[in-house]
Amino acid sequence: MSYFKERDIKNIKLFKFDFIEWYEKDHIVTIILNRSNKKNALHPQMINELAFAFQYASFNNEIRALLLKANGDVFCSGLDLKAISGDLENNNSTVPLPNSKILIAEIFNKLYKPKICQLEGDVYAGGFLLIAGCNYVVSIDGLKLGLPEVKRGIFPMQVMESLSKIMSIRNVIDWCIRGYNLDVKTAQSWGLISEIASTDNIDSVISKWLDEVTSNSPKAIQYGLEAFDKVNSSESNHKFLSQMLELVLSSDDAREGVAAFKEKRNPNWK
Repeated sequence: MSYFKERDIKNIKLFKFDFIEWYEKDHIVTIILNRSNKKNALHPQMINELAFAFQYASFNNEIRALLLKANGDVFCSGLDLKAISGDLENNNSTVPLPNSKILIAEIFNKLYKPKICQLEGDVYAGGFLLIAGCNYVVSIDGLKLGLPEVKRGIFPMQVMESLSKIMSIRNVIDWCIRGYNLDVKTAQSWGLISEIASTDNIDSVISKWLDEVTSNSPKAIQYGLEAFDKVNSSESNHKFLSQMLELVLSSDDAREGVAAFKEKRNPNWK
């Protein structure tokens, strides 16, 4: 799937990014979420920038792996509901708009190269689409991992689908409908976190994994990940779940839940 024109992807270094940082070195592209003042909430243009960088990593045959990180103490707080509702902030990003609607999970699924997440901040709601999209997740301990959507009158539709590929369905559904925070050790036992590292040695753990995967056959890995995507394709699911999310976002419960959250009160469900 290509969201952008090939000539734009080739000229990625000419574009200005507002919400992510990225660089490439030793066959690895590193992408850093860089909206820490908003808890790295997924703004529409931020999603565009992520997709653009991922398309570049897919297009560039020199890239053999991708590292995903974030600035700040919150890795990602999920979708920016204010921005999604049309309250967009000014930005100077020059990254082009996509040709079609971006499905966050699919930008991971369609990049047939190893992806690792260096998790050093809390994760909430739609942020788990980024975590679930990686092949390996290394986390420090003591983080909060939460799905609070139901407390806002919303349901984590696409997150549910992505997590169900990693965790047991019973655990996924229970987490979605109760909306609690999960600790890192439990997340590891459920298969969401691959390895727990200390703050001091997480960089070395990440480097070791990247060294291992980049020393293996890039073509074999590419074909293998593409085959896995084809036999486990969830693109139609994500399109349907995106529509369901739009439906629930327009509900009275969502309006009340978001208002209650902003006003720091308990919601009054009807």
